[in-house]
Amino acid sequence: MSVNKMPSVNNTHCFTPDWPAPANVKSLQTTRHGGVSAAPYASFNLGDHVGDAIDAVAANRQQLPSPAAWLKQTHSTIVVDAETSTTEDVSAPIEADASVSRTVGAVSVVMTADCLPVLFCDQQGSVVAAAHAGWRGLCDGVLENTVAAMAVPADSIMAWLGPAIGPTAFEVGDDVREAFMQRDVAAAAAFALQADGKWLADMYLLARQRLNRLGISQIYGGTECTFNDSERYFSYRRDGVTGRMASLIWLEQQ
Repeated sequence: MSVNKMPSVNNTHCFTPDWPAPANVKSLQTTRHGGVSAAPYASFNLGDHVGDAIDAVAANRQQLPSPAAWLKQTHSTIVVDAETSTTEDVSAPIEADASVSRTVGAVSVVMTADCLPVLFCDQQGSVVAAAHAGWRGLCDGVLENTVAAMAVPADSIMAWLGPAIGPTAFEVGDDVREAFMQRDVAAAAAFALQADGKWLADMYLLARQRLNRLGISQIYGGTECTFNDSERYFSYRRDGVTGRMASLIWLEQQ
């Protein structure tokens, strides 16, 4: 299997994650720019489930590496194999929130617009993965399931935390905090109480805590806020009707 390269990568449209991945591991993060979608999806919307014209979504996806495992994301903890989950039929995506690939050219991809995208690889460049971690999936164990599916020692894995709603913008209720606290009391450090009784949640810290508990210490990224950067990123919480970015990772021949 070979991966189709993008015709070009403009720094205002996409960027390469900054992490020390092996040379044969390729990764890419899109922004909201560089596509053909009209407002309110302007312009590089990759989501086929948000009300955008399907032909515009297809044209945008054609700019990205393929074949890719575009998933029907449901805030689950389901992890699938990217090679067997690629489909040309956009009306019948596989239902899952993460995929793993050991096959050269099979692209793992997740879509987000505030939820946390996490890319994984091992130091040997033998396996990669992409996970979609909204707060429910993060709480329920999507990262743990993804790491388990990689089937390599945890201390050989590195992770990159992509653009998500940041700790100054993600307001949640007691129910969200309690859900995390039931899993790990250390999660209390990721919640800041506000005057109105709500909490500001730090998904980046919550993800780091979960990864650290698995034995993963090589963690990069986690500095972007989709909600506060309206020029660069889509944000569902900010805009409601909006597009989706994509975080992609794949293996090339060593």
